Amino acid sequence: MSVRPIYKRVLLKASGEALMGTQGFGIDVTIVDRIAGDIARARAMDVDVGVVVGGGNIFRGVAVASKGGDRVTGDHMGMLATVINALALATSLRKLGVDTVVLSAIAMPEICESFSQRATLHHMAQGRVVIFAGGTGNPFFTTDSAAALRAAEIGAEAIFKGTQVDGIYSADPKLDPLATRFERLTHSEVLDKGLAVMDVAAVALARENSIPIIVFSIHEKDGFTEILTGGGRATIVTDN
Repeated sequence: MSVRPIYKRVLLKASGEALMGTQGFGIDVTIVDRIAGDIARARAMDVDVGVVVGGGNIFRGVAVASKGGDRVTGDHMGMLATVINALALATSLRKLGVDTVVLSAIAMPEICESFSQRATLHHMAQGRVVIFAGGTGNPFFTTDSAAALRAAEIGAEAIFKGTQVDGIYSADPKLDPLATRFERLTHSEVLDKGLAVMDVAAVALARENSIPIIVFSIHEKDGFTEILTGGGRATIVTDN
């Protein structure tokens, strides 16, 4: 007998760095294919999936600003990087036969559709995976904030934040062997402790809309679907 998923509709946030694997730059197609496989298995369980992908594997707007460049222009360049990543992930999903659409917060009709809540809900009702590109479409907001915003707009029951480690720690466990791992936290605890899992605006928006944040390792094969069915290893941020 198949296991029923806990959530019916979720938002998956994957960092751009996750897509480059062990490379120093760009996209590792093997990694993207594996993430697409996890999403495909979630869809096979009839879970609605929206995806926000970062762009840090290609470009970071804050890097321009830190060297004296214009932050707004830098952020626009970073938004374009997320479009590249969204198209790559959509290609991998379509190879698996998963009906997928890319919606961009910045209009570029020759490449993909433009985002609107109405269009998103229509595509999800048709069973499509929706990949949100272009962040929020505004400078000074991260793709974490975009993930929280899109999750609220689609009525997601949880935000799945795929990271390099298997949950939230008191410090970077790769640098501090004494770092403590948390099983459960509230949104307020994440903010009060200054835990760098998502930026402050994203956590606050998730708290305001009562959306749990589930932090797990994006590199754990089947980790996404295991957590969807109540297993796996993750930190859950919830006020309930």
